[in-house]
Amino acid sequence: MTAAVPAGGEPRLQAVAPGLTGRPWISQDWLDVVFVHWRVDVSAVAPLLPAGTRPDTLTADGTDDGATTWVGLIAFRFEDTRFPPISTGRVGDFVEVNVRVYTIDDEGRHGVVFLSLDAGKLLPTIGARVATGLPYWWADAETRNGDGRVGYAMRRHGTHLRSLVEVRVGAEVTEPTALETFLTARWGMHVHRAGRTRFWPNEHEPWPLHRASVVSLRDDLIGAAGLPFGLASLEPDSVLYSPGVTTRFGLGR
Repeated sequence: MTAAVPAGGEPRLQAVAPGLTGRPWISQDWLDVVFVHWRVDVSAVAPLLPAGTRPDTLTADGTDDGATTWVGLIAFRFEDTRFPPISTGRVGDFVEVNVRVYTIDDEGRHGVVFLSLDAGKLLPTIGARVATGLPYWWADAETRNGDGRVGYAMRRHGTHLRSLVEVRVGAEVTEPTALETFLTARWGMHVHRAGRTRFWPNEHEPWPLHRASVVSLRDDLIGAAGLPFGLASLEPDSVLYSPGVTTRFGLGR
């Protein structure tokens, strides 16, 4: 088991999920996942967070200076979405590109806040927005794989906003660094809805990770989400790839 360790020496995040209490309400496969991250000052993220949360902080070398947090551009394929409590049926497969930041709440729970989620199929986009309150958008989206590369391209309907990312997959990660655990082992999301902030827990097997390098990158979503314009034009501070996991979500609380 690998944990991110701040300067004080206490584990902060575990690479293994703590497990859900109760039956999951949704299960889905996240495949060919590309993680691209930039480090930013907490002042760039804090105004965008829901009540009861603050930016989760960690430096690139795995220490906590209280001032460094991270912005993620994450692209992947959804497959085999199921709702165990009500049906064994599936929702159609599609591509998603999201912008997320890293949070901790007043109870010490580490999670993520999604600033935008662009999905390549209309009905799941509407359903997810209504069911969860997350800022989902309908987009044209596609993926391209081959020759050791994985790429995603999307355009948000009704706008000029686009995102294009392609990476070359590198060596397998056998021992994740503190930062790599911090950026990927997030066992819940903070969602603000109806005047309240809820924590929706999730679980999956530890991420099988590979380090990766950017082949091409162009993104409008990060600036549109309220983060610093021009951030996506800078060289990322972390690039990772995973072949994927099966994720299960519990009810928000």
